[in-house]
Amino acid sequence: MGSLKEICDGLPVNPPPRVRPRDETVPHAPVRTPNLTQDEQRLALQNALRYFPPELHATLAPEFAQELRDYGHIYMYRFRPDIEMRAYPIDEYPARSRQAAAIMHMIMNNLDPRVAQFPHELVTYGGNRQVFSNWAQFLLVMHYLSIMRDDQTLVMCSGHPQGLFPSHTSAPRVVITNGMVIPNYSSREMYEKLFALGVTMYGQMTAGSYCYIGPQGIVHGTTLTVLNAGRRHIGSSDLRGRVFVTSGLGGMSGAQPKAAVICGCVGVIAEVSEEALRKRYDQGWLMEIADSLEDCIRKIRHARQDQLAVSIGYHGNIVDLWERLVYEYDSTGDLLVDIGSDQTSCHNPFLGGYYPVQLSYEDSRMMMHSDPVRFKNLVQESLRRQVAAINRLSEAGMYFFDYGNAFLLEASRAGADVIKDSGGLSVRFRYPSYVQDIMGDIFSLGFGPFRWVCTSCEPSDLETTDNIAAAVMEDIVDQGVPEAVAMQYRDNIRWIKEAAQHKLVVGSQARILYADQNGRSTIAVAFNKAIKDGAIQGPVVISRDHHDVSGTDSPFRETANIYDGSSFCADMAVQNVIGDSFRGATWVALHNGGGVGWGEVMNGGFGLVLDGSEDAGERAKLMLGWDVSNGVARRSWSGNAYAEETICRAMDQNERLKVTVPYHVQDESILDRALRE
Repeated sequence: MGSLKEICDGLPVNPPPRVRPRDETVPHAPVRTPNLTQDEQRLALQNALRYFPPELHATLAPEFAQELRDYGHIYMYRFRPDIEMRAYPIDEYPARSRQAAAIMHMIMNNLDPRVAQFPHELVTYGGNRQVFSNWAQFLLVMHYLSIMRDDQTLVMCSGHPQGLFPSHTSAPRVVITNGMVIPNYSSREMYEKLFALGVTMYGQMTAGSYCYIGPQGIVHGTTLTVLNAGRRHIGSSDLRGRVFVTSGLGGMSGAQPKAAVICGCVGVIAEVSEEALRKRYDQGWLMEIADSLEDCIRKIRHARQDQLAVSIGYHGNIVDLWERLVYEYDSTGDLLVDIGSDQTSCHNPFLGGYYPVQLSYEDSRMMMHSDPVRFKNLVQESLRRQVAAINRLSEAGMYFFDYGNAFLLEASRAGADVIKDSGGLSVRFRYPSYVQDIMGDIFSLGFGPFRWVCTSCEPSDLETTDNIAAAVMEDIVDQGVPEAVAMQYRDNIRWIKEAAQHKLVVGSQARILYADQNGRSTIAVAFNKAIKDGAIQGPVVISRDHHDVSGTDSPFRETANIYDGSSFCADMAVQNVIGDSFRGATWVALHNGGGVGWGEVMNGGFGLVLDGSEDAGERAKLMLGWDVSNGVARRSWSGNAYAEETICRAMDQNERLKVTVPYHVQDESILDRALRE
């Protein structure tokens, strides 16, 4: 299976590929501990063999059983293709449908070793965000996409391709669901069992919907977050000489050093995995490495004094770094950190998402599987120590925010001192979610992560799209928009004009920026016209991160600033996918699970192929209008003033849009009097 044609021919069963040992030269996902009973192990094996004819069962059964014992999951390594896994130019894919070929391009980009965290386990980022559950699924999906016509729809159920079904040309080509488990059973323990059985999968956000574009996808959001944190809590967007301390260089959080430098500050990122740290350094995302605390503190002092825009990767545990910063403050009076956060994969704290300070990286990898109860206790002790250090520095003047990775949630479950007050429907932490404090109002203005991929693989196409996007946004500002909107556009104009010099592309020729409904629609239509006119050489896939105004219901992140009691309700994400599907999306995806963990959030997302046709332009306008306004309307109904202004402005511009706007209680004493009576 060394060519695109071969990986699109379906499962090779006559004969099957030769068995190969697992390749230990690449990083691998942690061993899972599903604690299956004997009957459940039997069922997992039976489920895996469903993909193969009976004459292969005697050969494959012992092999798959060994994988289950050794790794806690059946990945089917034998069927991993030999082809160089990357996004190929769209014209090279053997497909009947141009839309299907674009989806194949996106899938292979998500599994590119430069992009994916654990490519051989089909994990794109975050330690356990799967593209598929096993390699048989990958091969079947590529086959189905290669034979798909534009009047068929591929149905994907937690990585499993249920099949091609008759449809019509206006319908999505692929409909994806991941992790759709009955709510009462969405526990971590249940997930481990169901994943080991091969019947569900954690697609997170963009991994399970094939829309991940490498760390660039979060560089932009991190840049805006740090920039606005400076504006709101330091009083300036000039962050020279300011120090931002955080952790995690694997997967998405590899974006943090690049974002810090773009903001002009000193970024210090702790990482326990030397492999992950070196990967980001070799890719040019990280500028310096500190192998000891002494070296790290020395580099911080130097960069702070000289006001350098620099990223420093500390090879060690973040808890050690926080505690050393406390020591420096207590012994010298120097507060060496201005802004703090955390970007470890705390949604998955006991299976490689968070490494306790008491153990080495290697010992942690062994203990999480060999003694999971003790490992959990050490993780929770480590979280308590980390929070104690953060609290001390915050009292001295550091601004700390939760970056939506479930750090505060898991710290509270560990008994750390992070609770401000609790009661009723929610818990309030002593540190705000960055959505509550920084990004929530930006979402309410309709701004969110709009992204695109040039399927020609030509850098010149990406340059053209950058120029088009910048020109569109400049025109929108020149035409006149409210100042709050104009400020967001100016930030993004600066971002897109500087994007190329920061060398953000890893894998596909992709870009991201934040725009509102008007910006997204206008940019998409302009791209489509450029494709029609030949200024762009191939189709462009537009999508977004699900971390957006409309795509995600998450009470501790995306909807953390919704205060009408509905932050735990998931209607918005589900309606988002339903609405996108019949308004023109090429594919849609609905996931249980996201950045804060499985069972904690619902995500909806889409992909749309622009091919230069009039139909594609109309789809983009119709679908993007809904994709944004759905979330703004929900935020308006919850009482957000920015969202109400935004949706009312949208209604003025489109007579077909009619949204229910709330009446507000003007005199809240009425409520108290009524309740006393």
